[in-house]
Amino acid sequence: MENYPALVPLIILIPAIGAFINIFWGFRLTERAVAIVGTTASALAFVVALLLFSYLGNSGYQAAVVNPALLDGWIRIPGSGVEIPWQMRVDTLSVTMMLFVTGVGTLIHLYSYGYMHGDPKFYRFFAYLNMFLAFMLILITGNNFLMLFVGWEGVGLCSWLLIGFWWEKPNGVGWKNSNAARKAFIVNRIGDFGMLMGIFLTFWTFATLDFYRPGELANPNAGHHGEASADHGEEALVVGEEGAAGEHGEVVSEAEAPTDEHAEAAVVVDEHGEPVDDHGVAAVVYTDNEHIPYEGLGVFGKAQRLLALPQNDPARLIAFGPFSADIVVMLGLITFFFLIGATGKSAQIPLFIWLPDAMAGPTPVSALIHAATMVTAGIYLMVRSNVFFAAADVTSFLVTIVGVLTALVAGFIALGQWDIKRVLAYSTVSQLGFMVAAVGIGAYGAAMFHLVTHAFFKALLFLGSGSVIHGVEHGHHLAHEHHGHGHDAEAHASAAKTDVGGHAHAEEEFDPQDMRNMGGLGQRMPITYITYLIGTLALAGIWPFAGFWSKDEILADSWLSGIVDNNVAGFIALAGLLLAAAFTAFYMWRQVEMVFHGRPRTDAAAHAPESHWSMTVPLIVLGVLSVVAGFMNLPGNAGIPTLGLDRILGLHNFGTFLQFSVYNLHSAEFQPLIALLALGLALGAIFLARSIYGLNRAVTADRRDPLEVNPAFRQGWRLSNARLYWDDVYSRLFEQPFNRASVFLSDTLDWAFWHDYVHDTIIYKGFNSIARLLAEPVDQGIIDWTVNGVGRLVRWVSSGLRQTQTGYVRTYAVSLLFGVILVLIILLWPWIQRTLAAGS
Repeated sequence: MENYPALVPLIILIPAIGAFINIFWGFRLTERAVAIVGTTASALAFVVALLLFSYLGNSGYQAAVVNPALLDGWIRIPGSGVEIPWQMRVDTLSVTMMLFVTGVGTLIHLYSYGYMHGDPKFYRFFAYLNMFLAFMLILITGNNFLMLFVGWEGVGLCSWLLIGFWWEKPNGVGWKNSNAARKAFIVNRIGDFGMLMGIFLTFWTFATLDFYRPGELANPNAGHHGEASADHGEEALVVGEEGAAGEHGEVVSEAEAPTDEHAEAAVVVDEHGEPVDDHGVAAVVYTDNEHIPYEGLGVFGKAQRLLALPQNDPARLIAFGPFSADIVVMLGLITFFFLIGATGKSAQIPLFIWLPDAMAGPTPVSALIHAATMVTAGIYLMVRSNVFFAAADVTSFLVTIVGVLTALVAGFIALGQWDIKRVLAYSTVSQLGFMVAAVGIGAYGAAMFHLVTHAFFKALLFLGSGSVIHGVEHGHHLAHEHHGHGHDAEAHASAAKTDVGGHAHAEEEFDPQDMRNMGGLGQRMPITYITYLIGTLALAGIWPFAGFWSKDEILADSWLSGIVDNNVAGFIALAGLLLAAAFTAFYMWRQVEMVFHGRPRTDAAAHAPESHWSMTVPLIVLGVLSVVAGFMNLPGNAGIPTLGLDRILGLHNFGTFLQFSVYNLHSAEFQPLIALLALGLALGAIFLARSIYGLNRAVTADRRDPLEVNPAFRQGWRLSNARLYWDDVYSRLFEQPFNRASVFLSDTLDWAFWHDYVHDTIIYKGFNSIARLLAEPVDQGIIDWTVNGVGRLVRWVSSGLRQTQTGYVRTYAVSLLFGVILVLIILLWPWIQRTLAAGS
């Protein structure tokens, strides 16, 4: 089992192979074969994650660092000391992410088999899903920021491919889909600027990007519970010098045993206290990082070492040419830029606008990328960087404000949406705000706990919405005596349909995602209804569903942060998140009433069938997880709400598991008053939504919302329905000026000026003018005249000389006589001159 970490490269390689097979040979395979390849790849990755989890459980949660053989020395600059390895880390935080990413991903792959049936690009869809998983797992398993960034950009690319998957749809639908994909890509690139700046500053500050180096302990305080424990079933226990349990950290060889007699160490012994090595000598592992020199630490260890120095110590200063800054200032800058990156990837204010439009992709994409995986990358980044954020008070306060505002704004906007998936999209943004706010107050364990439970019930809700859309679409076909097999709604409004045999059917405009076209689906689609109801109650935070426990822990941490730590951010988080929780319960029950309760409002809803088993089975599994997942981290002092499971399952299991990777992790005890207040607000919001939308009052006769009709709430509802004009403001401030500038640069500057004037007028016409000048006056006038003149001169001279050639001997004799006389004169000319001169 100690060799299990060596399997971690397979968790990336297997989905990558699945994507490779389907992208190059998928068009030759049947849909069933394509689905088997894609789903099996995801399932095998999940199996690898389970094996790695088993390794952690049986090795005392000791982390492992793996260097894949073929990628050793990924980036290395000889002589500079720069070395960034392609290094993979197996620890409790990364394995947590691996488990739910691959687990939920496998269920979504299975669901996609039924949902995407009949799509001409079926094979490509599964290839993209596998490729996305591979990049997400690179992001998760990387042991340095640069490897994380490779996965970070990879999931952005796959998100673009999947959001715009139906870019070819007619009647303008394809343009909307491709625009949504571009919007997501561009907005994320803005966040990526912050991410890159943070990485650059991290490297400048610490001269490395590694999270931890092999042999370094992420949290030396983890596992010290006062006594040795055999809870993990290991034969040898790690115990301290005085019997206290030592750090279940990195595996350290005997060659790395401490030589200093004062070095703190732990001895590995069996249950009888005997040495466990082959030589009868106690093996030694470290219980802290003090023996490691500064240069041998990763970025977080270096940060802790610098932070521990006295404030006036010059070693804390980071030089920038003639300037220098304290390590706290540097960490503030780094975390600020990381926050910008997280606002893009995890859809926070002000960069959250891309995620609602991303619903243009097929529903499985929404469930996988925009509920369970990609959007959690920003939360993972901040939790992984908890050492940085815990030391950056100003940034942490800003993180809290961003998270609370996002939770409130997105929750309010969700109140007035008609599109079933758009409601869930804004709900996702709001719940991500809960997690970000938790990070801001230092509740890293609560943030991760809610991230995991949210992955289950939000994936359930997205897949449930896809089942509803699928059913309504089929019902619409049945109502019009068309028995085709449709896909996602945004691709089908005003578009041609195809059945299983690929035959096209002309169809009138109908939006199967509009909740006004639904109603009464609880009786038509009972499995979808029950599972959707479970997801709704979990999201609303109703006891005993998973969301109750995870959301309550964030609220409890907020309360304790304010009361115990006197942190004003804790009170802000508590007040804002309580209101956001009430919004959540209200808009989700509004959705349940509109979709499942009452009478069907269209023939499509009246004829909607239950979905195929390949779609309902994942719903059932996720429904079960949405109920039981909360019990993996039961709080202390909970009493009756735990149903006695705390004595069976234990307390704070998830937090205890994570503390071996997260240095600043703590688990809040149950706060009955806060829990009752949150539960009361949620139940009150549900009853309020029931009183407004229940009993067939969900939509008025003129297809309006009851709150829109009510004068007291009309303006508020219209603001919500208009999404607070957020997109309109961005359109006015950024998009339209950018488009006008683009038109100016493209049409005026590039085409009219550069192409037409510079190229055509200056270059082309100037070239022609110079060419004509050289051809006519210069070439023909001067060069030709000169050359031709020489020819004429030669011809004139030769014609004159030709006259001397008469053919008579007497003429030649006379000529010869004159020639001899001329030669004699030339020869005698000097003598003649002297004679004439002497005579004179």
